[in-house]
Amino acid sequence: RRSSEQFNKNLLRSHSAGVGPELNEETVRATLLARLNTMLFGATGCHPDVVALCLEFLNRGIHPVLPSRGSAGVADITILPHIGLAMMGEGEVLFKGKRVAASEALKEAGLKPITPFAKDALSILSSNAYAAGRAALVIHDVERLLEVADLVYGLSLEGLNGNMAPLLPPAQQVRPYTGQGETARRIRESLQGSYLWQPDDDRALQDPLSFRDFSQVHGAVRDVLAFLKGQVTIQLNSSDDNPAVILDSAPEEGRAEQTLRYHVQSEKVSGVVVPTANFEPITWVLGFEAVGIALSHVSNMSCYRLIKLDTSTFTKLPRFLSPENSTYGLGILENTSTSLNAEIRHLSNPVSADYFPRAGEIEDRATNSALVVDRVARIIDNLYYILGMELFHAAQAVDLRRRASPHLALGRATKAIYEAYRKAVPFLDKDRNLSIDIERSHDFLLAWN
Repeated sequence: RRSSEQFNKNLLRSHSAGVGPELNEETVRATLLARLNTMLFGATGCHPDVVALCLEFLNRGIHPVLPSRGSAGVADITILPHIGLAMMGEGEVLFKGKRVAASEALKEAGLKPITPFAKDALSILSSNAYAAGRAALVIHDVERLLEVADLVYGLSLEGLNGNMAPLLPPAQQVRPYTGQGETARRIRESLQGSYLWQPDDDRALQDPLSFRDFSQVHGAVRDVLAFLKGQVTIQLNSSDDNPAVILDSAPEEGRAEQTLRYHVQSEKVSGVVVPTANFEPITWVLGFEAVGIALSHVSNMSCYRLIKLDTSTFTKLPRFLSPENSTYGLGILENTSTSLNAEIRHLSNPVSADYFPRAGEIEDRATNSALVVDRVARIIDNLYYILGMELFHAAQAVDLRRRASPHLALGRATKAIYEAYRKAVPFLDKDRNLSIDIERSHDFLLAWN
């Protein structure tokens, strides 16, 4: 046992090799929870005190300090060992709002450090818990982003005096994609009571595609996201352990002698300890890359709508939505938004195939799963800035229309977001520092419920 204990300690210490920046506590908790749940699936083969301490870390708010980079993405074996260090009383944790030695936090919480042996260290470090835990958080963020984007688009359509026809049930029924239909329904509901439902001879028969194709593009994001969510759900509720320890698994009659080598039989227990490749997360990593590409289309569309709202040819409003001739208006935001969009287009490029062979060239596969998830998270934040600038344009356009039609009716949901937004960012009546408005618009959408 002593040699096993030393091997386990050495394994956790030697594989603690990630680099910063350090993860925030929300992501650390997601990582702990993801690993706890896959341990409880029952194929890990670690001792119960490892599982119990993982649970205590969550319940007591003991969060190991984890680096964010350095995982090749076929199990996060350079990141997760830091959890094992904390369980042994080594390294540092965040506890009660302070960064302290893990040994100090364990002592204050009345917990004993573990002494890992047998398969404990491998069970702690060999999983995709970091990438998958953060993936769950980012999926939630994408869902919320799409809800916000729907509302911003609705107000932009009102700012444009746009045509509702592509969103109507007859147009949708002949193209029954699930996400497209759901998106169109949400927009119709958000615009209930809007002046757009009333006929207007000045309204264009067909709007620019950045307006007209909204339900198709955002619906595609929802469809891809549904696939991704299903795959990550499997990841979080199954075993990615290597080897897998499976109790009560008896050899099938007639099996080749080689397979019998993996079976264990004693008076108290029987089962199989079998090498696996279940640490390979490619099915959901590809889904994440698809979502990143889909979100780049969302970004492009938002930028194009913003530019169209700046253009008198489409809106019949002053150029750059200027309140009067001596004011420049919002035109400069075209630079800011398209610059952030260029970042998004770069971040959406696939990286799962960029890797080197490692470990004496036996590990000649990787997915960069954590990097893929991180890039989508960065896309989301950029998109909140871009959508915030579109919202600035949409609200400005509505206000300019109300100069001519003071009683112009907005939709049920678009009215709510317009009125709340105007408390955070006022009408642009003269040129001012727009960086402040951009930040306020970004923060407003992040906080929107």
